[in-house]
Amino acid sequence: MNFFNNCVKGIAIGAGAILPGISSGVLCVIFGLYEKLLNSILHFFKDIKKNIKFLMPIIIGCFFGVVLFGKVLNYFLYEYPIQTKSLFIGFILASTSSIARKINSKEKFKFNYIFCFLFALLIGIGSVVLENYLPISSTENINFIYLILCGFFMSIGIVVPGVSSTIILTLLGVYSIYLSSVSNLFLPVLIPIGIGLVIGGFIFMKLIKYFIDNHYACTFYSIIGFTLGSILVLIPTCTSTIEFVISLLCIVLGFLLVSLIGKY
Repeated sequence: MNFFNNCVKGIAIGAGAILPGISSGVLCVIFGLYEKLLNSILHFFKDIKKNIKFLMPIIIGCFFGVVLFGKVLNYFLYEYPIQTKSLFIGFILASTSSIARKINSKEKFKFNYIFCFLFALLIGIGSVVLENYLPISSTENINFIYLILCGFFMSIGIVVPGVSSTIILTLLGVYSIYLSSVSNLFLPVLIPIGIGLVIGGFIFMKLIKYFIDNHYACTFYSIIGFTLGSILVLIPTCTSTIEFVISLLCIVLGFLLVSLIGKY
């Protein structure tokens, strides 16, 4: 049963790696897997058998989540952009409230946490605003080394909860290429990105482990700030009152779905 449950969680985490504005790290926190994943990966050789047993179903689920949702996401974002983006906003709002409850259950609130939140929020908003001013790379200008670099920075969004890897790839101008490559399993793009992910993932896992161990509450309030700042990239353009109402209903639906999953 644990194997199946972790596979399902892995599918959701894999989907978070390609869904706009969604952070895989946030989903790991919601599912209660984040710190366990950090310890299992960083201390893999201390108990290889135990760590493989824990990591394998999550890795399998992540693979299917990326492959399956690559095609599904392409379809829904094109056919139903308002409903899809609004659902994602609901997912994110529920995720941040879940993280806040986890923090408050472990540590008493302090005033300086507000500064951590606001600083991260401004960075999150700034990254979305910058997206409109950065040049978008074309396939002709992208080479193997650049894709490794993209994978390296993408790992921030995979490892650090609240930082969306899709926003990072968009800022680097390769999100559409990445999404298309995932949908079609185009290895010349996926392999160098994967190499960068492994290198960056290990480095940033070390860093985030240090901050969690030494500055737990500040770290997670910063995560909430990053997450809420990234919502701007998902706000749909509504041209009528009906579309606005549909958008609000989808936000509420997304919030309720993630809240139910969190309780489960």
